[in-house]
Amino acid sequence: MIEQPRHIKSIPAYKPGKSSVDGWDGPVHKLSSNENPYSPLPSVIEAMSHAVATMHRYPNMAAPELTSLLAQRYAVDEHEIAFGGGSVEVAAQLIRAFAGAGDEVMYAWRSFEAYPILVRGAGAEPVQVPLTPKLRHDLPAMLAAITPRTRVIFICTPNNPTGPAVGHDELRDFLTNVPERILVVIDEAYGHFQTDPSAARGIDLFREFVNVAVLHTFSKAYGLAGLRLGYAIAREHIQEGLRKVAMPFAVTDIAQAAGVASLAAEDELMERINVLVAERSRVEIDLAIQGWNVTPSQANFTWLELGDATDAVSAHLNSRGIIARPFSGEGIRVTIGDAAANDAVIAALADAPRPSA
Repeated sequence: MIEQPRHIKSIPAYKPGKSSVDGWDGPVHKLSSNENPYSPLPSVIEAMSHAVATMHRYPNMAAPELTSLLAQRYAVDEHEIAFGGGSVEVAAQLIRAFAGAGDEVMYAWRSFEAYPILVRGAGAEPVQVPLTPKLRHDLPAMLAAITPRTRVIFICTPNNPTGPAVGHDELRDFLTNVPERILVVIDEAYGHFQTDPSAARGIDLFREFVNVAVLHTFSKAYGLAGLRLGYAIAREHIQEGLRKVAMPFAVTDIAQAAGVASLAAEDELMERINVLVAERSRVEIDLAIQGWNVTPSQANFTWLELGDATDAVSAHLNSRGIIARPFSGEGIRVTIGDAAANDAVIAALADAPRPSA
């Protein structure tokens, strides 16, 4: 029998969110994957339909129109933008390009579930630095954890699954003390949902520090999760490494067309984002009134710190047709959905099991 290499055996399998609930015949609210509850705008769907006509051809890997628009938006050189099948695929490229066997890749924990999978898959060693008691990045502890083997550091802000954003000034101080040989990746998958003016601004830090890359995605705020479109903004010497390990033709012409149309419809999309941010605030306030330990979020989800009650609360939500993302023994991440879904969450948690004192 063919055996997996040791570094592959150690990889924790990624668990996609469920989409159905056994024994429930009412409406099901899937709030486990941080998806946007709104379908693409009509103008985006129209652009996608035109692109379908050429799907018998390979896509243009350079994505020239989308690259030009993003370069103008962020005032960067076009060579400083690289695309992939979602920001997670670009994150994988960064790890493969700059870390290998014997190298270390650092990130906060708990943070994005894919990080340990991507790191192990590249043959590197994950270094997980615990969050603070307030579920924020512990940047001093991360600085202290740097070793000669550290090659890449991920900063997920706002942090998935806990929700807080890293402050701009504290992240700038952190970067000032990180050796330039280490690539620091600021993962801003949920950046559109930030309302805190003191939150980190990745693009400003990219301009100031040569070892910074910024990750963005069209999956969340733009509602294109099913098309897989993400990108990195990074200096040319970093992009050179990305190009060497990138999967050819990973970004379809359909995804590129949807991205271009989404950028053109930014004002309409921001109206939707504003609704989700308002709903986030409503959910957090109502759950706090109920007495739940809710961590204030800057993303499109909220986090309930539940400890030993996590599995029981998750089962209770399932019994009401609500699918959230439990992290056994820690807490539950609940995506902010439409008003009906959020109402269902608030109602279900009103009589849910509570954590022990």
